[in-house]
Amino acid sequence: MIDKKQVDEVLDLIRPALQADGGDVALVDVDDDGVVSVELQGACKGCPMSQLTLANSVERVLKERVPGVTKVVPAL
Repeated sequence: MIDKKQVDEVLDLIRPALQADGGDVALVDVDDDGVVSVELQGACKGCPMSQLTLANSVERVLKERVPGVTKVVPAL
């Protein structure tokens, strides 16, 4: 089982880069399969580059630093 606190701590490392562009990210959920649901906020919400941000920044860093994370998806 993935520790949500650990996921949130890693998101804290990513936040400054997103906040520099007027955005942010919030943890919504972590399921038993290692799928992390996040909500992009501010300028990141609805940005055409948001999928790239999720894949190349958020997902990559979470997979590197939190064992068991398999995927990061936008919350519905």
